[in-house]
Amino acid sequence: MLNISNTSSIKGNLELNDYKSGVKVAKRRHYKYFNRFLGGAAIFAFIILFLPWTQNVTGNGYVTTLTPESRPQTIQSPIAGRIETWYVREGARVKVGDTILRISEVKSEYFDDQLVERTTDQIGSKSNAVISYQNKVSALRNQIGALNQERELKLDQAQLKLQQARLGVESDSIDLVAARTNERIALQQLNRFIELNEEGIESDQEVEMKEMKYQETQSKRISQEAKLLQSKAKVADALVEINRVRQEYIDKISKAESDLYTAQSTQFDTEAQVSKLEVDRANYQRRRDLYYVTAPQAGYVNRAIIGGIGETFKEGQQLVSIMPDDYELAVETYVEPIDLPLIHEGEEVRVQFDGWPAIIFSGWPAATYGTYGARVVAIEQFISTNGKYRVLLAPDEEDHQWPDQLVPGAGAYTFALLEDVPVWYELWRRLNGFPANFYQPEANDKEAKKDKNAQKK
Repeated sequence: MLNISNTSSIKGNLELNDYKSGVKVAKRRHYKYFNRFLGGAAIFAFIILFLPWTQNVTGNGYVTTLTPESRPQTIQSPIAGRIETWYVREGARVKVGDTILRISEVKSEYFDDQLVERTTDQIGSKSNAVISYQNKVSALRNQIGALNQERELKLDQAQLKLQQARLGVESDSIDLVAARTNERIALQQLNRFIELNEEGIESDQEVEMKEMKYQETQSKRISQEAKLLQSKAKVADALVEINRVRQEYIDKISKAESDLYTAQSTQFDTEAQVSKLEVDRANYQRRRDLYYVTAPQAGYVNRAIIGGIGETFKEGQQLVSIMPDDYELAVETYVEPIDLPLIHEGEEVRVQFDGWPAIIFSGWPAATYGTYGARVVAIEQFISTNGKYRVLLAPDEEDHQWPDQLVPGAGAYTFALLEDVPVWYELWRRLNGFPANFYQPEANDKEAKKDKNAQKK
């Protein structure tokens, strides 16, 4: 057991000055050095609190391309098919229009290899039918024209007969008046001779002669009346004939026009069928061209998404991925919604790329090493799915050129420099969770001052 009671102390029995460690401990001069170090560190830290610190907005993103057409893309087939032949390998460089693979049909309605030719034959047959209907329409129009001319001639003939009948009625009416006048005169002469006969002046023979003449004139009058009635009947017959001719040719012309409209309708329907067949033929030809999947732009084949021979795919399914070989690099970064008002187009941003060593003091840009310059070219106006806003950065032409080995997809760390504030203010702001000071670019400040001066004037 250890003897650690007060009665058995070794302080008086042990001389510490005989040992080097004891001498160093007993002198206690290291406390003075340590206190001086703490004092100097406190003074240095206090001085640092008043040094200028540049506020910044940081974000994480990745390298992309400046224009959408320069970004990696996938090639899809607009038709369903079956892979038959591959003409490229992964990593191969292709030019615009180079064939990447050949596919075949999987839909039964397109299996016929002579589909385009047969459709062309159908178009020829339907086109000949259209010509036949056009000729029929032309013949019916000629027939209608001939019927109209014949109707006019028939009507003219009937009008002439009507006019002739009316003239006959007029002539017979005059003759009837004359017959009646002759009858009246003959009656007067008969009565006069009868009176003279009674007085003995005229003989009975003369009276009989006058009576015979009166009967003749009466017979002529009756005959003329019958003739007049016949002439009026002819006028009525002529009117009936005119109506009959009109009705007859109305029926004939209506039937011809009905046949004409039927032929025209069939012609238009056949022309529509020809147009549909021509559209189908164009679609079949275009579909035949789609059997060969070609490169839309020059680049490198990244990956075959669907590989092998004989695999089938649906319309719009991704087949192969291509990376264009001509592109302008950019950085796609994301900032918090609270920092979005501090970001403006054209603002300078520093970027650190993954794989390139860098020493970063975001608040002291002069001491930062290994970063590259960029400028804001676009700010997304709607929040992304990650809860941040997307900002697109382009290389700053006035700064160092970005590394040649940089490729799209590499990670990037960005920070945009804002106003200068003391270090103690920045610490106080971050401890309290306050946003950075509202930052306005110098160009905007100058424009705002010009607007204020203009308003004052």
